Order: sequence, then C-alpha cells, then structure tokens
Amino acid sequence: MIPPIASNFVAGETVDSALGHVEDLNRRGIGGILNLLGEHYDSYEDAAADTEEYIELVEEISARNLKACISVKPSQLGIDISEELFERNFERIVDAADSFVWLDMEDHTTTDATLDVYEKYARETDGNVGVCVQANLVRTGDDLQRLAHLPGKVRLVKGAYDEPAGIAFTDREKVTQIYRDELEYMFREFDGGIAVGSHDPAIIDHAGELYEQYETPYEIQMLMGVREQAQFELVDQSAGEVYQYIPYGSKWLSYFYRRLRERKENIGFAARAIVSG
Repeated sequence: MIPPIASNFVAGETVDSALGHVEDLNRRGIGGILNLLGEHYDSYEDAAADTEEYIELVEEISARNLKACISVKPSQLGIDISEELFERNFERIVDAADSFVWLDMEDHTTTDATLDVYEKYARETDGNVGVCVQANLVRTGDDLQRLAHLPGKVRLVKGAYDEPAGIAFTDREKVTQIYRDELEYMFREFDGGIAVGSHDPAIIDHAGELYEQYETPYEIQMLMGVREQAQFELVDQSAGEVYQYIPYGSKWLSYFYRRLRERKENIGFAARAIVSG
C-alpha cells in the first residue's frame, strides 16, 4: 500500500485507483495522462505484462468516457531488448486505443528509435499519438523541424536525464532560453499539437503570449503532486487545455524518491507532510 505522503505524487497501484483520480480531475476541468510505472526491462515477460495492462487501461478509459490518455516509456515496452519488440508492443497498444497515446522520451541512446516509431504511427493513425522531446539536447532544434509538419502532438520539456556535455546543454539558464526559443518555433511552425511540459510560471506565461501572437492550439502538462493549485487555476486562466501526468502502479517507490530529489520544494512538501502526518 502506498503511504499517504507518496500518494501525493502517485495515483495508487491499480488501474481503478488511477482512473478514480482521473475522474476527480475531470470534474475540475483537467485531463489525465496515465503512466504505469516501470522502465528498463530486460525480459520479454515484463514488457508483455505492461503492454497488456496498457491495453486494459485504454479500454477502461474508453468505457468510462474519461478525458484521459496514456504515456508509455520505450524501455518499458522492451526497447532495451530490441527495437522490434518495442515497436510491436507499441503497435498493439495503439491498435487497442481510442484515446490518445503518448511516447515518453528517455535517454539520448533511444531518441532515434523513439522518433522513428512516432513518425510511423503518427502517419498511420492520422495523429493519434504524441512524443516528448527535450530542450537540453543539442539535436532537438533539428528534431522539431522534422516533426513540425507531421500529424500528432509534441511535448516539449527541459529534460531530466544526465546526458554527456557533448550532446546536451548543462547550464540551466541556457536550457531555459533554448526552451523558450524552441517553443516559439513550435507556435510559429506547427499547426497545433503543442504540449508545454513545464511547471515554470514564466514558461507558461510565455506560452500564453505565443498563443496570442500565433493562435496555435496548445495544452499545458504538469506532474501530479507538483503545483497542483496552479493547475486548477490554469483551467480558467489559460488559453490552453490543462493535463496532469499521473503515474501509478506497484513500482512507485523509486519514482517517489526521484521526485523528491529533483526539486527542493518537493522535499519541503514531504517534510511538512511528515511533521503534520
């Protein structure tokens, strides 16, 4: 069972608990992006098991008529075993889904294979899939040019992986400026399908300004448990739709600690919860 403090960041261990969280969000005008926790599998059985759960999940999203979609990790679907296995499992999920399917982006060694699979299924599904790209990678500007005229959606994030300096920008202020520049490129060159993956108020304000200038449809995506009050306020204040990225599943412990390590405010939140708990 997930302890109360971790449940601020993880929506339980089961499909039902995750969908119950989505139902609560939907009533407040926020959509859900569900992610079954798990990554870097080296066995066919683990990749197959998560593929089957995702298929169950998309069927339940449709049956309950929720404003929700899913986001899957390539390494969860077997890319560390073979690119063919990853694509085969991803295809099974896409074939089963009426709802939208996102591909998370992992470290730079999987970028090419992830983008290749995205491009193929963006065309085959007429845009019912999306992919994440990371502003801290030097290559991302070129990748956005490749993706600009494809159907589907692109989520821009700053990037959370500790990549080699030769292929990634490491200065935080530099990454933020590149993010702003790449976001402007997306609003200018994309017909739609822009997802702003950020908790930074200045970035979110910048997206609103770009919308006023270019009128390109977009959405804001933020993590469960991080600036949640701001998420609810953005439903009325923002021109873009608001989605919450919602992890769930039995592998919650490592994810929870990663959230705490990433942001000082999360550590403070956790400490306050322990003291008051």
